[in-house]
Amino acid sequence: MLNKEQNDLVTQTGPSTMMGDLFRCYWLPILLSEDLPEPDCAPVRVKILSERLIAFRDSDGTLGLIDEFCPHRGASLWFGRNEECGLRCPYHGWKFDVNGQCIEVPSEPAESGYANKIKVTAYPVIEQGGVIWTYMGKVENMPPKPNYEFSVVPKEQSYTSKRFQDCNWLQALEGGIDSSHVSFLHRGDVGHDPLFKGAGGNKYNLNDLSPVFEVIESEGGLYIGARRMAEDDQYYWRITPWLMPCFTAVPPRGDYPMHGHFWVPIDDNSCFAWSFDYHPVRALTHDEVTHMRNGKGVHVRTFPGTYMPIANKDNDYLMDRAAQKAGTTYSGVEGIGQQDASLQESMGPIVDRTKENLVGCDNGIIMMRHKIMRAAKALREKGTLPPARSSEEQAVRSTALLLKRDVHFKDGAREALKAKKGLPQNTV
Repeated sequence: MLNKEQNDLVTQTGPSTMMGDLFRCYWLPILLSEDLPEPDCAPVRVKILSERLIAFRDSDGTLGLIDEFCPHRGASLWFGRNEECGLRCPYHGWKFDVNGQCIEVPSEPAESGYANKIKVTAYPVIEQGGVIWTYMGKVENMPPKPNYEFSVVPKEQSYTSKRFQDCNWLQALEGGIDSSHVSFLHRGDVGHDPLFKGAGGNKYNLNDLSPVFEVIESEGGLYIGARRMAEDDQYYWRITPWLMPCFTAVPPRGDYPMHGHFWVPIDDNSCFAWSFDYHPVRALTHDEVTHMRNGKGVHVRTFPGTYMPIANKDNDYLMDRAAQKAGTTYSGVEGIGQQDASLQESMGPIVDRTKENLVGCDNGIIMMRHKIMRAAKALREKGTLPPARSSEEQAVRSTALLLKRDVHFKDGAREALKAKKGLPQNTV
């Protein structure tokens, strides 16, 4: 368990907080490219790490991310007119470019140079893999562009979605690196979900409900191995990488696409759960993409035009007690992603970790917490930049494989955990 001071440290990500400073060392996903589909389209509100911002694509197609509020009288620039390479506040006509520079104050003579003195906060923005990313840290510490495999494969090989989650980012992440719950919470879906069913490894999940966990450190975070019994003197391993601060990759099943998540704080009480699927060597099929859009696999159905899940706490996640009793769904909630969210949100906005009772299968969570707290303190006290910022550290994969019982996954899965262009995934 954590004490209150530690729990506050790992869950608070606003400006000037230790964990907030850590998050600001990375490129973070903020929008899907489709949210800003064309030049001069409507601006979009973005709230991330407790900062309220506005994203827009100007007349040249250049992306900008600036403070939401006009520095004149504080009106929201979401109401602004996106025109002629700038966002104009409709209140008094002050206009700002993608760099946050004020380029026009109509009430002041142009020769006065007043507009040049006004600039709002602006963050670098890039577009990659169908995702718009921002870096909110010190310019001199900006890392290379993201190199997560899903974001660098050809467009037709990848699909990404996002959804609102009504809880702190950390309890969502902790669910993402906890493999032991799969044999219970998701057991009905492992055999029936169209993006999972029929995979050879499924039987091991369903037959061995007491996995043994082995956790080792990686350059960018952790590898969390869940070991289950298999035939012929073998173990079935499912190995989940966690990269600092909030990236997880879910072990694949058969030749289905690989998948994973980012858990990006909106504020201390909510986050966006980003979910991606990709295949390293082939295009996703029409049926696969259709299933993803319909909330299968790790994705969740949301109301059109929003990122709010259709099944949410206001309607008890469409709980079906009859399906729960019949075993159609173990929890009574339909869909893997929504099953996770329902229980993570049930803990409250920020779970009180001083009351928990951890066991052996929680070793990955324990090590993750200690690693991220050490990194946040080293950044604050010594200026030491955290790991998982380099292209090499981000080039990781999850894996599922069978190994002889005298071979540890750190040796037997070494190559399978590396993302290499054109190399098929290792899977069962």
